[in-house]
Amino acid sequence: MADSGSGFWFHSFFLGILVASSLPGAMCRFVVEKNSLRVTSPDSVKGTYDSAIGNFGIPQYGGSMAGVAVYPKDNRKGCQEFDKFGISFQSKPGSLPSFVLVDRGDCFFALKVWNAQKAGASAVLVADDTDEALITMDSPEEEGTPSYIENITIPSALIEKEFGERLRKAIGSGEMVNVNLDWREAVPHPDDRVEYELWTNSNDECGVKCDMLLEFMKDFKGPAQILEKGGYTQFTPHYITWYCPQAFVLSKQCKSQCINHGRYCAPDPEQDFSSGYDGKDVVIENLRQLCVFRLANETSKPWIWWDYVTDFQIRCPMKEKKYNKECADGVLKSLGLDIKKIEKCMGDPNADSDNPILKEEQDAQIGKGSRGDVTILPTLVVNNRQYRGKLEKGAVVKAICAGFQEATEPAVCLSSEIETNECLENNGGCWQDKTANNITACKDTFRGRVCECPLVGGVQFKGDGYTTCEASGPGRCQINNGGCWQDSRDGRSYSACLDVGNTTCKCPPGFKGDGVKSCEDIDECEEKKACQCPECSCKDTWGSYECTCSGDLLYMKDHDICISKTGAETRSSWTAFWVIVIGLAMAAAGGYLIYKYRLRSYMDSEIRAIMAQYMPLDSQSEVPNHFNEQHP
Repeated sequence: MADSGSGFWFHSFFLGILVASSLPGAMCRFVVEKNSLRVTSPDSVKGTYDSAIGNFGIPQYGGSMAGVAVYPKDNRKGCQEFDKFGISFQSKPGSLPSFVLVDRGDCFFALKVWNAQKAGASAVLVADDTDEALITMDSPEEEGTPSYIENITIPSALIEKEFGERLRKAIGSGEMVNVNLDWREAVPHPDDRVEYELWTNSNDECGVKCDMLLEFMKDFKGPAQILEKGGYTQFTPHYITWYCPQAFVLSKQCKSQCINHGRYCAPDPEQDFSSGYDGKDVVIENLRQLCVFRLANETSKPWIWWDYVTDFQIRCPMKEKKYNKECADGVLKSLGLDIKKIEKCMGDPNADSDNPILKEEQDAQIGKGSRGDVTILPTLVVNNRQYRGKLEKGAVVKAICAGFQEATEPAVCLSSEIETNECLENNGGCWQDKTANNITACKDTFRGRVCECPLVGGVQFKGDGYTTCEASGPGRCQINNGGCWQDSRDGRSYSACLDVGNTTCKCPPGFKGDGVKSCEDIDECEEKKACQCPECSCKDTWGSYECTCSGDLLYMKDHDICISKTGAETRSSWTAFWVIVIGLAMAAAGGYLIYKYRLRSYMDSEIRAIMAQYMPLDSQSEVPNHFNEQHP
């Protein structure tokens, strides 16, 4: 309970005036989880006292913490920030941590602890202001829960009024009050195996608290599976349902929120009966998740439940309108779970009879032994003790490990971190290239695994990472043919992938289809009316066609005609003949021209020599004339 009267920070469901919030046939019984608080000095207060563990912060399950109690002079209820009053609880090096004592009243428990933490406190003790049995301190329940609650990391506890008065008196008299908070016995350890259960819900539209639960489920999956696979723990998931009072079974509200004629109900996720998802959608998915656990348990692999619920959160959220059977079946299939067996386990939600699985869940809500009734979500129970504190991986691991007998705890409890490779089994439920096992969308991380399409050889795969991943961009055809169709027959190969950065697959010429799963041969003879000439004959082949001509005719594909082979040969011979004749004629003409040129050049030189004897030419010097000599 919160100091101002609001309830437990874990989400509580309400069905309005139609559904009774009490458990069938029993009064609600809430058990306050306690830890020991021991005062070692002064003698006036020395002794061991009970304190109620707060539902926020991180209790040190399995351990203890020593400190000095401090009572501030101002802001004694802790409702304001202490630095406004110049107060700091920061411990000096070598000194004991400060346990701040504050009074109950005026503001939320969580706000008191947050203000003290910011001022340096290591733990907070809240003194009750009335004489009553201890209650569990809680955080605000209304919408818009302050974000600081998630950041509270120190432990806190509520103490009785009379004990608080004794502490204040001792501190006021100047005494040093040494206190030891002990959580070592907060969780019993009857044997060498820890049994724990988580009361959860598949609804993801209940605001901040649903978001906190989903985040925890994702973070805690790895440690939970390691503990379960090693046989160190036995985990059981549970789901709360309410029943619809008989007087309202036939009402519109009960029909939309319940299955099996009002026997099992959940509130409307959006708190709107006229739109969106109904409460019965939540009940059906809760039932499916219970059946997943049962089927996984039958195959000795109960940890598969964690795979299913975390994958369902990612792949089938209400916000994306995927919270339905079709999406759930896709998750089941990717994890190798038998859908028909799950459906048989779930039974008929419209039957006017009890559902045996949900009936067991309602019976289990009733508290037994040291555990109180479960009426709020989420609730974690370890060795039949209800966990108190922040629903956070490290804190919950500590609580579970505190449930082992001393010296029997597994090695994971002695290490600061827990690491596991989620991709080793069933490829983590992610997509995997069946033709190349080294290509997978499963990526192992410290928190578990993510299904993310990979980057291989510079080629990026795209898809949801769970059922599909396709190569895209340049080079995609080199990897599994880009996810496109391809085939080979009779020495021919065809592919629907074009490596041009195109992300689509297109059947090549001669084929038709989607280009991804299939490309069928086109009968060009029928569909494209190939070989239309009168003498033509068409034969379809895989990816193409052949045309032939009747008799002694030859097919000319470019003109789609048939011609005579003899005519073609005659034309070919005459063509060769005329080529030769023309060639010879051109050679003769060329020779004749050369002959004429050389003859003319020779005659010109002879004529010039003869004429040079009778008269000088312009280009010659005068020659001596011997015929002019005188004779006697």
